[in-house]
Formats: sequence, structure tokens, C-alpha cells
Amino acid sequence: MNILTTKIKGLFLIEPKIWKDDRGYFFESYNKKRFEEAGIHVDFVQDNQSLSQKGILRGLHAQADPHAQGKLVRVIQGRVIDVVVDIRKNSETYGEHLTVELSGETNQMFWVPPGFLHGFVTLENNTIFSYKVSGLYNKSAEFGILWNDPELNIDWGISPDEVILSEKDQNLPLFKDLSL
Repeated sequence: MNILTTKIKGLFLIEPKIWKDDRGYFFESYNKKRFEEAGIHVDFVQDNQSLSQKGILRGLHAQADPHAQGKLVRVIQGRVIDVVVDIRKNSETYGEHLTVELSGETNQMFWVPPGFLHGFVTLENNTIFSYKVSGLYNKSAEFGILWNDPELNIDWGISPDEVILSEKDQNLPLFKDLSL
């Protein structure tokens, strides 16, 4: 397992070692010891999974303290553009975002610690997205910002007229109106 740093401190891209043969493949999707060696100290408390068709955009979401969540995200089947926005007030990269493409073909994972908004858009039908979280879901702590915020100018890798949003995600505020 390779744990790679990114341009934003605290975010890691994880490349599992995959053993393939004529029967299929095997890989470790999580190894507590390897994560701790890389400086990722986390206790996961919940696993989540979603199935989405092409163009479904989920995000950008987070949970406020004391219910903030770290997420280890991956795609089991299909492809997504995964997006995070740094909302750590004292961070040098506050307001910056990072996008990565995750797929069921590469099996790469993305570690998103607390302090980031998170979202993804599916690039293929029948995409299965999975994530482990470090905090339980708390509806009253949930917040987000609009996916196409002009200040952030995120390239989601898909035409805006192809994006399919929930009603909740259509009505999120802009980044400039975020109060933490």
C-alpha cells in the first residue's frame, strides 16, 4: 500500500497493492498500522455505500464539530470525480479545493480528514461509492455549499447540464456565506 501526500496538507491518496491472477484480485482496503505509520490516526465507526447513475452529484457536504467526520472514500464499481474543499479556518489552504478521479479499476482510495467539505459526481452508470467515516451521521450538524460556487470554480469533469442534484443540494448556500 502506497500512501501519497497531496498539495493540501492532511489529504492522502492511497494506492493499494493489488494481487491479480486468473481468479480475480485481492487487496487490503484498510490497514490501521500502515495508516498510523503515515500519520493518519483514525477510528472508523460507520461504513456507507451508494449506487448512482451517471451525472449524479452528491455534495458538497460536511458535519460541524463536535460531529465532524473524516472519510476514507473509494469506488467499488464505476468512476467518479471526487472533490474536497479545505474549510479549516487556520489552514494555509483554506478555501482551496482538490479533485481526484477514483475508479473501481484502480481501487485508489482518498483520505479526507475532518475540516473538509466533500462531494463527488459519477462519470458512469451503476457507480458504487463506498466510504468509512470517523464519526456517526448527525443530521443537525450537517451543512454544505453549492456545488458550482463561482468563487471556488471547481471543474467537476462533466457538463453542468448533465449534473443531477437532490433538492437539498440545489439549495445550499455559497462558500462566502459559510459560517463555521
